[in-house]
Amino acid sequence: MSNIEPWLRGTHTDLDPTRRAVLHALELAQEDLQRWCAPLDTTQLEASAYNLPSTAIQLRHIARSLDRLMAYAEGKALTEAQLQALKSEHIATEDPLYECLTGIDQAIQRLLTFTPEDFEKPRTVGRAALPTTVASLLIHIAEHTQRHVGQAITTAKLIQALHEAEAS
Repeated sequence: MSNIEPWLRGTHTDLDPTRRAVLHALELAQEDLQRWCAPLDTTQLEASAYNLPSTAIQLRHIARSLDRLMAYAEGKALTEAQLQALKSEHIATEDPLYECLTGIDQAIQRLLTFTPEDFEKPRTVGRAALPTTVASLLIHIAEHTQRHVGQAITTAKLIQALHEAEAS
């Protein structure tokens, strides 16, 4: 890990700006989650405070929404397994951080299969088949992931502070 954010490291210059930006956002997500969530044990990850979703819920949501959004970008309908995963994001799992980091790794591999020629291809999202494009989905993947990473980190910091206050 570096103190310099991925987008400032001069990496992935062989990629077009769209995929490079999404890749950098996903790399930053992994690094931030590792830094702020790895110190918490499973009980702390699943803990909730002040009516906020737990860090673990955010982690599962990041992984599972990446899978769904990538499916849409690939022009696929959601599978029954993806729909079940959506419905079960609130259910505790053994290692939500691992699930999240693995989900981000898988999304990165899928991201790299797109080409700039794909960006303007029409896509639809959800049961309502809302119109979008591949590029819009990829950009949304970056922003959506970062939004939930921020929520996961905020909750992780809060749970850690509450845990430390109880210990003292």
